[in-house]
Amino acid sequence: MTRPLQLGLDTFGDVTVDEDGRPLPHAQVVRDVVEQGVLAERVGLDVFNVGEHHRDDYAISAPDVVLAAIAARTERITLGTAVTVLSSEDPVRVYERFATIDAISHGRAEVTLGRGSFTESFPLFGFDLADYEVLFEEKLDLFTALRSEGPVTWQGTTRRPLVDAQVYPRTDRGSLPAWVAVGGSPESVVRAARHRLPLMLAIIGGEAARFAPFTDLYRRALAQLGSPELPIGVHSPGFVAGTDAEAREILFPHFKANRDRIGRERGWPPASRADFEREADHGALVVGSPETVAAKIADTVRVLGLSRFDLKYSNGPLPHAHLMRCIELYGTEVAPRVRELLAQPSPAR
Repeated sequence: MTRPLQLGLDTFGDVTVDEDGRPLPHAQVVRDVVEQGVLAERVGLDVFNVGEHHRDDYAISAPDVVLAAIAARTERITLGTAVTVLSSEDPVRVYERFATIDAISHGRAEVTLGRGSFTESFPLFGFDLADYEVLFEEKLDLFTALRSEGPVTWQGTTRRPLVDAQVYPRTDRGSLPAWVAVGGSPESVVRAARHRLPLMLAIIGGEAARFAPFTDLYRRALAQLGSPELPIGVHSPGFVAGTDAEAREILFPHFKANRDRIGRERGWPPASRADFEREADHGALVVGSPETVAAKIADTVRVLGLSRFDLKYSNGPLPHAHLMRCIELYGTEVAPRVRELLAQPSPAR
C-alpha cells in the first residue's frame, strides 16, 4: 500500500549559542523552538516533533507544553514527540496531555513512544534502571489499551491495576495516533508490530540500506499477525545550507561538540573530521545543499519504503539563525525536490 510521504523535523531543544559562542539560557532556547515550529508550518512541512530530556545540554523536559504553545500559533502542521520516554512516564497522564493538545490543535497531535537513549529520567522520577525492559513493555501495553478511549481494565507489575478506567478528554478522532521508536533491535521491531503501531526507526549512524532487514522484519511480523500495513518512518540527523561546503563547515564544530559531550559519558573516542565526512558521504548524516539533502532523503525513502522522513535539524549548540535558515531551505527547496525525485523512475542500484 502506497502512502503519501510526510516530511518532518525533529529537535531535542539542544542548548544553542549566541553570535559570540555563549550558551543561551534554557528559557530563550524554548522560545526559539516555538518559533522554529511556527516557521516549519509556514514553509509547508508536514510534521514538527520535539524530544524529551532532563539534562543541562537540552532545554525541553516538557514537550507537551512546548507543543501546546506551537499548536496555538499554527493551523495545519502535525505536532508530535521525538520521543516521549514512556518507561519513566505514567501512560495515563501521557494520553491525557496529548489528547489535550489534540483538542487545542483541532486533531493535529501524535506521540512517538520510546525507551530513550538517555537514562537520566529514571533516577529523577524514582525508577530503577534494572526494570528498563519491563517498564517499557508494560507501559506500552497500557498505553495501547488506552487508545480505545473506552473503559480499560489492566494489570501489571509496575503500577497499580486499573478497573474500568477511562481517560479524558476524549479525542474527536476517537484515538490518539502513536508511533513506536526503535534503535534497530529485532525485538523492538517485533514489539511495535505486536502492538500494531507505526514504526519510527532512528538511524543515527551507518548507511540507511543496513536497516532494510528491520523494515522487512516489521512488515513480515505485521503480515503474520494479520495486521494491515502500517507506516514506517526514519529519524536522521542533518542540516541544510546553500552549498555542500557551507553546510559541512557550519555543522561540523557543533556536531563534534554534541557528539564529544555524549561520548565522554559513554566512553566513545572524540569525533574526528574524517568520522564526520564519512557519515555525511555514506552514513546517516543528511547534510549539504538542498539538492544533496533531497537526493539522500529520496534514496532512503526508496530503499526502506518509508511514509515519513524526519530530519533531526538541531545538532548541539548550532545557533538559532542557522536552524531557521535550515528549516526554510528544507521546506521550500528540499521537500518539493524530494517529491520530484520520488515521482521519477527508481534509478538502477
